[in-house]
Amino acid sequence: MEKENNKLTYFLYARKSSESEDRQIQSIDDQLNRLRQLAGDLNITIKKTYTESKSAKKPNNRPLFDEMLRRIENGEANGILCWQINRLSRNPIDSGKLSWMLQQGLIKSIQTIDRQYLPDDNVILFNVETGSANQFILDLRKSVKRGIDSKLAKGWLPTTAPQGYLNSKIKDRGDNDISIDPERFPLVRKMWDLMLTGNYTPPQILDIANNQWGYRTRKTKRTGGVPLSRTGIYKMFNNIFYTGFFEYGKVRMQYEGKHPKMITLDEYDRVQMLLGRKGKPRQRKHHFAFTGSLRCSECGCFFTAIEKEKLIKGTGKIKTFTYYYCTRRSKDIKCSQKKVLTKQNLEEQIDNELGKYTILPEFLNWALEDLNEKNDTEIEDRSKIYETQQKALAQAQTELDELTKMRYRLLIDDETFLKEKNNLKAKIAQLRQKVNETESRAERWLELTEKTFTFATYARIRFEQGGLELKKEILMTLGQRPVIQEGKLVIEPNEWFQPIINNYPALERAYLRLEPTKTGHFTNKTELLDSVRSQWRGQGDLNPRSPP
Repeated sequence: MEKENNKLTYFLYARKSSESEDRQIQSIDDQLNRLRQLAGDLNITIKKTYTESKSAKKPNNRPLFDEMLRRIENGEANGILCWQINRLSRNPIDSGKLSWMLQQGLIKSIQTIDRQYLPDDNVILFNVETGSANQFILDLRKSVKRGIDSKLAKGWLPTTAPQGYLNSKIKDRGDNDISIDPERFPLVRKMWDLMLTGNYTPPQILDIANNQWGYRTRKTKRTGGVPLSRTGIYKMFNNIFYTGFFEYGKVRMQYEGKHPKMITLDEYDRVQMLLGRKGKPRQRKHHFAFTGSLRCSECGCFFTAIEKEKLIKGTGKIKTFTYYYCTRRSKDIKCSQKKVLTKQNLEEQIDNELGKYTILPEFLNWALEDLNEKNDTEIEDRSKIYETQQKALAQAQTELDELTKMRYRLLIDDETFLKEKNNLKAKIAQLRQKVNETESRAERWLELTEKTFTFATYARIRFEQGGLELKKEILMTLGQRPVIQEGKLVIEPNEWFQPIINNYPALERAYLRLEPTKTGHFTNKTELLDSVRSQWRGQGDLNPRSPP
C-alpha cells in the first residue's frame, strides 16, 4: 500500500460541526495531528489541507468540500485523507457523488484512520458505511425532534434561556428546566420597570445597567461575562418569554411556559407600544360583542370592529378604543355608509332601546302572579286538547291497520291500498306533530312567558354589567335583524314585547303617581292601585308565541 501511495497525491480533509452528532468526534486539531502522523507512516503526499466547521447532513453546505471535489475532477489530486468516512458525507447526494468518483477512478483512494477505500472494492460495502452515516443523522433528527416536542409539551423552552434566567444542567438529559438567575433577574426586572415609566429609551437603560449597576451577561464556556449589548437590550424588550409564555419554531408558535414570569402581558404590550417601530407587538385575537349581529341598512353587510391603542401624552398611559364600521364587501351595492361608531356610542344606543321595554319589578311580580293563576286553567284546557288529539291519532292508526288487513284478504287492489295508505300516513304525521306541539307547550309555555317579563325587568342591568356574550345575547333578544343606518341603531322589536310597548308606559305613569309615603303606606289610594294592577295583569296576551 505504501508503494501505491507514493504514486498518489492526497487532499487532507478535516471537519467538525457544532451539532450533537459530532460531540464525540476528535477536534479538528486532533484530527490534523493524527492524520499527518498517518500520512508520514504511509508515505502519503498531501497537496493541500482543508479544514471545515460545517454540518454534512445537507448537500451544498460545505464550500471547501465542494472545492476539493472540483480540484480532484480537474486532476490536481486523486486521493482523500480523512478521519472517518462520515467526515466526508452524512447525506445521500454527497455520498453518491463520492461513490461515483471512486468507481470512475477519479478518486483512486480514500484513506481513513483505520482503513482504505479503493475503486475495485465492493461498492456495497462503501454504500453501507455511507448509508449508516446518513441513517445516523435521520435517527438523530427524530430523537432530537422527539426531545424538543416533549420539552414544549412540558412548557420548557428548548433553547438557551434569555437574560435573567438559567438553564438547568444537573438534571437528566431531556429533563432540564429553566430557573431564575438570582444575580441578574432583579436587575433585568429593574430594566423593564425603567422602560415602563416611558421616561427612558433602551440605550439610556443600557447605559444605566452597564455603567451604574455593573451588569454583566452570564459567563459560558465561550462567551459572556461582558456588558449587555445594544442589540441584546432590544432583543430582551421584544421577548415575550418574560411574560411566562415563549415562542418557538419557524412559524413562531406560542406556548405557555412553566418558568417563573417576570412581567405581565399588559406590561409587555405597553413596552411594545413605547418601542414603536423597534417593538413588535404580540398578535392577539380580539373578541367584540356585536360583530356578526349588526348589519348595514344599505348594503346588508355585517359590521366589524377594530381596536386602536393610543398613548396619552403626559400620563404615559395607553388607552384602548373600539370602533364599529361596515365591511362594505358587497359586490352588487356600492355602500356609502362610512360613519364609524364607537363602542361607547353603540352601547348607549342599545341601552336606550332596552329602556323602551324595561318594566318595574312590581309589574313583573304582578305578571308572574297572574301567570301562575292562569297556569291552572292552561293545564285543564291543554289536557282536553291533548286527550282529543291522542284519540284521533289512535283512530287513524287503527284505520291503517284495518286497511292493511283488507289488502292481505285481497278485499282491495294495490292501487286503492296505496292511495288510502298514503292518505292515512299523512294524517297520522300531522296528528303526531300536533301532539308534539301540545306536549312542548305543556312543558315550556309558562317558562317562556316568565322569561319575557324577567328579561324586560332586568335586561338593562344585565347589559350594563355583563360580558361580551351576554351583551350580544341581549341585543339579539331585543329584535329582528338589528341594522345601522347613518350611525343609528334600528331594531324591529320581537312580537312578545308588544304588550309592553302598547300598554306599559301609561300604566307606569299611573303607578308612579301612586308612590307610597316614607312610611311605606298608601293613603286612600288602595283602590287606584288595584285598578293599575288589574289593568296590567289583564293586558294583552301574556303567553308569547316565541321564546325571548
